[in-house]
Amino acid sequence: MHAIAAAIDRFNELFGRIVAPLIAVITLIVLYDIAMRFFLGRPSDWAFDVTKMLFGAHFMLMAAYGLRHHAHVEVDVLKRLLARKKQAVLEIIGYAVFFIPFIWLMLTYGWLFFERSISRGETTYGMVSIPVYPVKGVIVLAAVLILLQAIAIVLRAIIQLREENHA
Repeated sequence: MHAIAAAIDRFNELFGRIVAPLIAVITLIVLYDIAMRFFLGRPSDWAFDVTKMLFGAHFMLMAAYGLRHHAHVEVDVLKRLLARKKQAVLEIIGYAVFFIPFIWLMLTYGWLFFERSISRGETTYGMVSIPVYPVKGVIVLAAVLILLQAIAIVLRAIIQLREENHA
């Protein structure tokens, strides 16, 4: 179990470090659009749509990395008051009760959202028609990455319970 959790951590760490610089690309596109407005008096036809889609993709794809680094909101105030064994139990129950239904919805409806976008050939409404399905596919990919990271967290909680029971 340690090896599986560690492999998931390494994968999401690497993936997060690869995706993180995308924010610099988004910033450069925004600066380009600002320069176009300032110097030519006209924004680009594509920059707003591209930055909106890239920011959404960045936000979604960094979620598992954030979960790995405990950057999401947790009820740490209560959790810290508990013994380690009870913390592990709370972690397992929390993921079973709250996370599994959420991730199931995200995977199910994210896939339908993505599938419908492909079948309709959905594009943006701007001057330049940009395909939307890649960004909608990111929802499914992000859900899978978040699910993997949650598995690593639950595995660690199970390991913690086993260690506490053997101590």
